Amino acid sequence: MAKTANGAGKTIKIEQTGSAIRRQHLQRSTLVGLRLNKIGRVSELQDTPEVRGMIAKVRHIVRVIDET
Repeated sequence: MAKTANGAGKTIKIEQTGSAIRRQHLQRSTLVGLRLNKIGRVSELQDTPEVRGMIAKVRHIVRVIDET
């Protein structure tokens, strides 16, 4: 894995808690980019500013489980 500005190998685990039904298309696309598209699905991603921005865009339907 590539080293990031936040440190070597930092990851963030997120879970989808809300539905994508009746959401804006950009929010649905953001969920797919985060590897989420069903309620209860969990994804572990590199902790980068880009991923943090995506989480902020859909913060009302996801939750951060663990920051490692």
